[in-house]
Amino acid sequence: MTKAEIVEQIYEKIGFSKRESADIVDTVFEIMKETLGLGEKIKISGFGNFVVRSKRQRIGRNPHTREAITISARKVVTFKASQILKHAVNTGVVDKTIEEKDED
Repeated sequence: MTKAEIVEQIYEKIGFSKRESADIVDTVFEIMKETLGLGEKIKISGFGNFVVRSKRQRIGRNPHTREAITISARKVVTFKASQILKHAVNTGVVDKTIEEKDED
């Protein structure tokens, strides 16, 4: 699903104009980027957690030449799905009665 398809779904399901729907999606993504950029965690109940993790510098290998290379230290965003999302993905059914475990 693309961002444009998300906007279309909001337009169809909620009834906002396409412009308002696009603004909502853009605003949500911008808030998420700013929050993660500050190194803060995002917890969305019933969906999952986004967390920024720091990775140390390490030695890796170029798979084509087998030459050792240094992989620089960096931050990465990880996502851990909630039990509700996992259930929906595995069954194709959204069941809102599943109790969400506290995922700290």
